[in-house]
Amino acid sequence: MTESGLIVVDKPAGWTSHDVVGKLRRIAGTRRVGHAGTLDPMATGVLVVGVEKATRLLGHLALTEKVYEAVIRLGVTTNTDDAEGEVLSRRPVEVAEERVHAGIATLTGEIMQVPPQVSAIKVDGERAYKRARAGEEVELKARPVTIHEFEVTKLDGEDVHATIRCSSGTYIRSLARDLGEFLGTGGHLTALRRTRVGPYDLSLARGIEQLAEDCVILPIGEAVTAAFPRRDVTEDEARVVRHGGRLPSAGLGKGPIGVFGPEGELLALVEEQGRLAKPLAVFA
Repeated sequence: MTESGLIVVDKPAGWTSHDVVGKLRRIAGTRRVGHAGTLDPMATGVLVVGVEKATRLLGHLALTEKVYEAVIRLGVTTNTDDAEGEVLSRRPVEVAEERVHAGIATLTGEIMQVPPQVSAIKVDGERAYKRARAGEEVELKARPVTIHEFEVTKLDGEDVHATIRCSSGTYIRSLARDLGEFLGTGGHLTALRRTRVGPYDLSLARGIEQLAEDCVILPIGEAVTAAFPRRDVTEDEARVVRHGGRLPSAGLGKGPIGVFGPEGELLALVEEQGRLAKPLAVFA
C-alpha cells in the first residue's frame, strides 16, 4: 500500500498542475493524489502534492503563505496578464526607479485585488477562463489578499525582477498588471517561480524525472509537524480523538493543530474554537 504523505515537486514549465498529479498517480501507484494550490503552466517551482490520507491536508496547506520569484515586463499588456496571452497594447517605458518602488508600495500589505479574467474562478457556475476565451467580457470582483513582502531584486530595462511573499489566493499576474497600470506603461508577467509553500521550499522539491526514479514521500506525521502546531495527547484523550470527539482547548492559537498519540502517531487535525478543539480531519 502506498505511504500517506506529501511529495514536494519542482514543477517544470509547460506542465499544468493536473499534469503533475496525473504523472504522480502513475509513479505512486494510486489514484488518491491531489495538489495544494495550482501553478499556471508557465510557472515553475514548488507544487505540494498529497498522497493517500494526506490528500485531506491539502485544503489546509493551500491556505498557507507562499513565496515567488517573478519577472514583470513593463510596457506591454496581454489578455491573460502573462506572456502566454495575446498582446493588447504596447507603450514606451521611461520610468524612474523611485516611481517603481512607489507603485510597489501601493501593492504591499492588505489590498483588494481583481483576479485575471483568464483564471479558474467560477462566474455563474462556469470558469472565468472559459467565458473569456469565448469572447465574453468577464467582470470579477476584487478580493482581499495580503502581500507581506514585495521586494525588487533587480531592474533590468523594462523588466522588474521581484521576490513576493503573499497570502493564499494572490495572483502574481494581477500584481504585474496593477504595477503597470500604476506606472502608466502597462505590464505583464513573463516568468514565475514558486520557491515556498508554507514550510515546504525548493530544498525539499524534486523534479519529475527524479521522482520517477525515486518517489520520495514525506510521511504524513512529519508533514503535519512541519506545517502546523503539534499537540501530544494521552491515551484517554487519543481515544476521544479517534472517535471524532472534541478535546479541551490547549491555547495553541488559530488554525489547524496536529494531534499525536502517545506513540507519536498522527491522529487528527483539530481547530480550537473557544474552550474546545474541534476535529477537522481524523486520520487514526
